[in-house]
Amino acid sequence: MAQNQEYNASSITVLEGLEAVRMRPGMYIGSVSTRGLNHLIYEIVDNAVDEHLAGFCTEVRVTLEEDGSATIDDNGRGIPVEMHEMGVSAERVVFTTLHAGGKFDNTVYKTSGGLHGVGSSVVNALAKQMTVRVRKDGNVYEDTYERGVPTTKLVKGLLPVVGKAKNSGTWVNFTPDDTIFDKTRFKEDDIKSRLHETCYLNPNLTILYEDKRKGTEEKIKFHEPDGLIGFVKEMNKSSQPVHDVVYFKGGADNIEVEIAFQYVNEFKEDILGFCNCIYNAEGGTHITGFKSMFTNVINNYARELNILKDKDANFTGADVRNGMTAVVSLKHPDPRFEGQTKTKLDNQDAAKIVSKVTGDEITRYFDRNLEVLKGVIACAEKSAKIRKSEEKAKTNLLSKQKYSFDSNGKLANCISKEAEKCEIFIVEGDSAGGSAKMARDRMYQAILPIRGKILNVEKASMDKVLANQEIKAMINAFGCGFSEGYGNDFDISKLKYDKIIIMADADVDGAHIATLLLTLFYRFMPELILQGHVYIAMPPLYKAIPKKGKEEYLYDDKALAAYRKKHDGSSFTLQRYKGLGEMDAEQLWETTLDPNARMLKSVAIEDARQASAMTELLMGTDVPPRRAFIHEFATEAEIDT
Repeated sequence: MAQNQEYNASSITVLEGLEAVRMRPGMYIGSVSTRGLNHLIYEIVDNAVDEHLAGFCTEVRVTLEEDGSATIDDNGRGIPVEMHEMGVSAERVVFTTLHAGGKFDNTVYKTSGGLHGVGSSVVNALAKQMTVRVRKDGNVYEDTYERGVPTTKLVKGLLPVVGKAKNSGTWVNFTPDDTIFDKTRFKEDDIKSRLHETCYLNPNLTILYEDKRKGTEEKIKFHEPDGLIGFVKEMNKSSQPVHDVVYFKGGADNIEVEIAFQYVNEFKEDILGFCNCIYNAEGGTHITGFKSMFTNVINNYARELNILKDKDANFTGADVRNGMTAVVSLKHPDPRFEGQTKTKLDNQDAAKIVSKVTGDEITRYFDRNLEVLKGVIACAEKSAKIRKSEEKAKTNLLSKQKYSFDSNGKLANCISKEAEKCEIFIVEGDSAGGSAKMARDRMYQAILPIRGKILNVEKASMDKVLANQEIKAMINAFGCGFSEGYGNDFDISKLKYDKIIIMADADVDGAHIATLLLTLFYRFMPELILQGHVYIAMPPLYKAIPKKGKEEYLYDDKALAAYRKKHDGSSFTLQRYKGLGEMDAEQLWETTLDPNARMLKSVAIEDARQASAMTELLMGTDVPPRRAFIHEFATEAEIDT
């Protein structure tokens, strides 16, 4: 590559209008996968929810249309349509200008969950077509766009009137741009879960959902007048509760806090955080404030009741929260997040106010409900006892065998110690492991072979998990410890590799191995997934070898069908890879290891509640629900032949 190109003022590219969104969509919606696709709907819905929070919207209609588009219709005030100082209708400004909206000062919206004026324009930029109809002042105004570019001619800068209206509101229909997104079919289960969740957080709001697409036709009315109490009950519907749901609220400085919690007779912790109705997957300051104060209060009560003696150490936070299901909902006039898609709240005042409200309200509640308090402390006592015994077992088990790099044929470590540049491949089988060790870039790529299918940790006891040789090998290799229900020895800062890549055969057995590994990471090292360190390698299924021309690797049956169509009438030999072990080192490097040529799937968690429930359903011990799920979705399965 030439190195003498000039770098001057002419080298600086300025993206006008919405070009930046189309150039780097992941910066605005997270990804161009199904997750990002669904996010388009959420952005428009969130605008309607902001109208509800402001006191003007009671109903939202979300429709997945037969033609693949989505329609969101609310009965709020309607987007302003009068002339803006920019010389066009305010609606046109909202849908074509980044950071334009009514959410920057707190005069129109006290709180907001949208992307502060980015959401509507981003959806428009990533839509093949969009139509906006505003019902306001007895009229219906219309505007249309194609890939963010207006196609409706304004009359002296104002929108044309296309009809009369008896009520007010905003109607938006858009079709995702198939040149931007990997897939353009909305995933209905995720959307329904998000809409249902929104109604739990807003008990006075009704959302009418309709799917008109062939094969998935459905109508649902979401309305949850019990709010967070109903939310927690739904989360615990398959568990045995220790007490009724406890609910309280409070606030200060225009910050409002709502919290509901309940303990169940299971050793798990399930705490969800929301700010302005947006789910914060990585929690944040509001969750920290709740956890720390709750732990302090329980420890104080335990000492007052003489359950903890002077010589006893305090219960840990994990002890206190084991068995807890909680939802923390915060309304904040000026939220700050880490990342555009709001995965973690960063406001320090949120921690202080949530902590104060929690301390005041649960103290008031427990003073009046001593039996509930004793039940909560009993959960902490039981957890602490198990934690201490597990710590002893863990110390004994992990100390029996230490894995040193390149010494026992197990882990072939990389040379570099720069974690941000290094990656480790978890490879099933000695044959594939041997090829991978030969093919890898030794400077930055480590190989850890495992034998067959690891233990299903969703069904196993802790002693069996810790005794499993393959699991111990991974814990030692990663270097950051692991989390479990009775304590937390996990430290993400000690992770030795930026990427942990699951490399299994492209068949049913390989998929099962990947699923078992993901279950292990999700239950015992969730931060690896939450912080984007876990990937799945995509080895090819076929190699097409034509009589004339270049050989080509094909990664799935769709790619094979496309190849056959493209080379119709041409003669070629097709090689089917039944396993990674069938590839030599050169082929493995070309297809799966080379960072410049390989394909990786990034593993992410969009909905923690759904992820936990699905893991429990598919990997747990309860057979009838799993059988029912398999029967329901059997026709959608991809069968390896």
